[in-house]
Amino acid sequence: MGHRLSKIATRTGDDGTTGLGDGSRVSKDDARIAAMGDVDELNSQIGLLLTEPLPADVHDALTAIQHDLFDLGGEICIPGHTVIGDAHLARLDGWLAHYNADLPPLKEFILPGGSRAASLAHVCRTVCRRAERAIVTLGATQALADAPRRYVNRLSDLLFVLARVLNRADGGSDVLWEPGRRVQ
Repeated sequence: MGHRLSKIATRTGDDGTTGLGDGSRVSKDDARIAAMGDVDELNSQIGLLLTEPLPADVHDALTAIQHDLFDLGGEICIPGHTVIGDAHLARLDGWLAHYNADLPPLKEFILPGGSRAASLAHVCRTVCRRAERAIVTLGATQALADAPRRYVNRLSDLLFVLARVLNRADGGSDVLWEPGRRVQ
């Protein structure tokens, strides 16, 4: 499973490089490090969302997703290592179907907003899209399985759906975009 840290301040990164899970070193601006950083930021944003009052099933799903994201970061950190697979994708698909089933169809675009929890879910969604772009960039130049890219793509969809669910759980609704809204 790679190298584990026994101490945090190693000073080995002072030269602008960082160690991967296989012991190799790369520049801190390497595409692999960018993807790992974006996945880590997403995990942290989900951690922030988890501090909000949430329906128990949403809390449980987000907690499971945090574990998946840590595994995903490990997969990216160790070239050639795979952790995320079809079972992870099927679980996301199941949550998407479950949470989307009771939502009204969208007839307009929605704005990120509503309740605090829903707004935080939208922030998670946008960070997830950035992580997806970083993973696509990494996969274009270095070996990487397809599952990480597919996972974050589906996760961003789920986070969008969960934002809608959380607005309803708080007694509100989607914040609809008003095309051509006039400035007053």
